[in-house]
Amino acid sequence: MGSNQFLAAKITLTADERATLESYVRRRKTAQALALRARIVLRCADGGHDGIVADELGIDRNTVGRWRRRFVEERLNGIHDEPRPGAPRTILDDEVERVVVATLETTPKGATHWSTREMARHVGISHSTVGRIWRAFGLAPHRSETFTLSKDPLFVEKVRDIVGLYLNPPDRAVVLCVDEKSQVQALNRSQPLLPMLPGRPEARTHTYVRHGTTALFAALDVATGKVIGKCRRRHRASEFLQFLDQIDDNVPPSLDVHVVLDNLSTHKTPAVQRWFARHPRFQVHFTPTYSSWLNQIERWFALLEQRQLKRGVHRSSTQLERAIYDFIEATNDHPKPFRWTKSADDILASIRRFCLRTLESQSCSVTLDPGH
Repeated sequence: MGSNQFLAAKITLTADERATLESYVRRRKTAQALALRARIVLRCADGGHDGIVADELGIDRNTVGRWRRRFVEERLNGIHDEPRPGAPRTILDDEVERVVVATLETTPKGATHWSTREMARHVGISHSTVGRIWRAFGLAPHRSETFTLSKDPLFVEKVRDIVGLYLNPPDRAVVLCVDEKSQVQALNRSQPLLPMLPGRPEARTHTYVRHGTTALFAALDVATGKVIGKCRRRHRASEFLQFLDQIDDNVPPSLDVHVVLDNLSTHKTPAVQRWFARHPRFQVHFTPTYSSWLNQIERWFALLEQRQLKRGVHRSSTQLERAIYDFIEATNDHPKPFRWTKSADDILASIRRFCLRTLESQSCSVTLDPGH
């Protein structure tokens, strides 16, 4: 009983504590973990119960309870990471803060990001110390990632539609993820490979000779993991229509066919639209723009690239196509469907959190529709 009372202990903030917590939330470069803990404490101080706060912030209820307890016990010190065991630190907290703040909020002259040696000269400590500080705070100035958010006005509806096909496919129907991998190059290394030996990996030159290209049209059966594929030398609507005929021939006529496609212009020509009109058992589901990750055939293309194409040596387009067909045959000999686990609600909630973090990083405030 006493434990439950402690878990739900009321938090009363002083003016200075509230100001400090709000500064952690507002500051653009605050570590995400610290900003989240500050939000938890502020909401608990406003009277929010653990479950309500957890739902609002999209986190586990136990996480809210842990940081509530830590703040009650240690106040502001409680929301910072606990010191880890080991040798005493020889660098002062002020020096650590200078490195972190400079890394997040400044750039060196004549460069877009800091290196450990440049930061060491700037702050006056060793570059190895800078490296340890960056690792401790999860900072990697040399790395950069890309993203693109879809502006499709029907984004939510399309996500629910396609994820619904994956998690609850219709009866007496097959769900096929269809796409093309265009401009697959037949590459031969300019010098012979050095084979793998004990203690030495395979070695190859970084230069190569091109021997033509091919385009792979492929359809992945979501339920079985089997693949229908055809290589073509050209990538036009006419080749796509021929591949649709191949799909039609391979799927038993008693089954409906749900096709997941992206928004490539080849998929929306008048000839393709007429083909679907003549084949009413085919139902098309377009992914949102910039959302190819929703199409499971992209995951299979990644396996093809990793296991067959990246290190393959092909001296002609014909040899390349033979290698692709070998991979398709190996896939169908031992098919293994990809297991889709996230619901549409989980995906949309994750994207919403990402959008909010992006807006906060730009010091913007926005109110989003809870349904989106």
